[in-house]
Amino acid sequence: MAKSLTLIELLAPWLDFSAEKKLDFIVEQLELDSRQIKPGYTFVAIKGHVVDGRQFIDSAITHGANAIIAEAEDSSNHGQLEWRENVPVVYVEGLNKHLSHMAKQLMPLKSNRLIAVTGTNGKTTITQLIAQWLDLLGQKSAVLGTTGNGFLEALKPAVNTTGNAVDIQHTLFDLEHQGAQYTAMEVSSHGLAQGRVKAQRFAVGVFSNLSRDHLDYHGTMGQYALAKRSLFTDHHCARAVINIDDSVGASWAKEMEDCIPVSLSPITNGQGVFATKVAYSEVGIELTFSGQFGSGYFTVPLIGQFNACNVLVALATILSLGFDKNTLIDTASKLTSVLGRMELFQAIGKAKVVVDYAHTPDALEKALLALKNHCKGKLWVIFGCGGDRDKGKRPMMASISELLADKIILTDDNPRSESPAEIMQDMLAGMRFPTKAIVEHDRYQALAHALQHSHADDIILLAGKGHEDYQISGNKKLHYSDRESALQLLELTL
Repeated sequence: MAKSLTLIELLAPWLDFSAEKKLDFIVEQLELDSRQIKPGYTFVAIKGHVVDGRQFIDSAITHGANAIIAEAEDSSNHGQLEWRENVPVVYVEGLNKHLSHMAKQLMPLKSNRLIAVTGTNGKTTITQLIAQWLDLLGQKSAVLGTTGNGFLEALKPAVNTTGNAVDIQHTLFDLEHQGAQYTAMEVSSHGLAQGRVKAQRFAVGVFSNLSRDHLDYHGTMGQYALAKRSLFTDHHCARAVINIDDSVGASWAKEMEDCIPVSLSPITNGQGVFATKVAYSEVGIELTFSGQFGSGYFTVPLIGQFNACNVLVALATILSLGFDKNTLIDTASKLTSVLGRMELFQAIGKAKVVVDYAHTPDALEKALLALKNHCKGKLWVIFGCGGDRDKGKRPMMASISELLADKIILTDDNPRSESPAEIMQDMLAGMRFPTKAIVEHDRYQALAHALQHSHADDIILLAGKGHEDYQISGNKKLHYSDRESALQLLELTL
């Protein structure tokens, strides 16, 4: 059960309202969306990056809010109390940063141990591999992230990679009461910068890698990196697992004496977890490893070098929690690919189709390089770039595709409010020979064309949307799934 706290008790770490007897009532539930307010709920009005929740205070009161906790404009009105229609409105400076602590006061965790994974790419795969592996070890495990929240067999859709602080706490609290012993969370740079997990205590913090993304929000790569690093500097992580094959991770590890470094190459001092041999085949990856937890060998049915790294990071994370190395080795072959992450679809006599979420230059490059190791024929790539997002990566991604793929089809991703034709021109500008690319705005038709003109030993990478089952064009969210397209055109069923 959630703790019973009065509004006075809830606000006590920041404000002293002990003399305000009218505020001595129980806070049943915090809610950031005024449309979800029910009688007795307390509305939290924060100033977001896009929307200022304070403009919905009157709406929340109309819906029955018993109180409003609103973000103060500055220190001058911190602690201000006003009344609207007999409903108290309390102003708190830096409310967004305190919200995680408020939610945790109401819904404290006792037995659900948390693992935080941050980085540009690999978060979903690493969190789900950790949860899969822990399940195989007899631990009931859940995930929070891009593909959904909950237990792997019954994920519930997530709006954002990292939800708001109240929703995160509510979800973790519910999962604990459903028996979750571990929850592996994807933690985005937005979530870290906005303090959405500030109050959480992580058994392990994990860093995968850093490459260009979200510059429309952070402005510079330096600020983006600082947001990611704050998981280890401004949040509680009992242990830190760092991928040092990434240059940013390598620099951080030198300054973090107690971290567990992970690499696909030998680490000279023998610390961390590192591969001594990696082999790739059509059926998966063979990994021989060594390091501070001992040595071993196992195979996993996954594709590509970056998945070798993801598996090694997941292994180091679970070993750091004290689990038996030999049991992990024995269960590794039972791990499976993650929904929409280098997910293979194949039918006899047709090219293999790989659906992947790669939507950054680094992720696209890694996906193409991974598939080159497995491809006997021609390597195709189909991708687009999202509208209303970082325009700088568009020519970069096209340039990478020209360098690594044999056949290129440029298509739409989520155009949003931008002109698909203009997005396409931005991509074509990055190619030395733009006539080499086929332009087909319809993703389904793009894959149909590739399958019609490819051969059985070819591989088609369908990149950018992965697990997503929608496409945003203008102000419309239309149903569309790369996975469904692959299944339909290959005449397969799951």
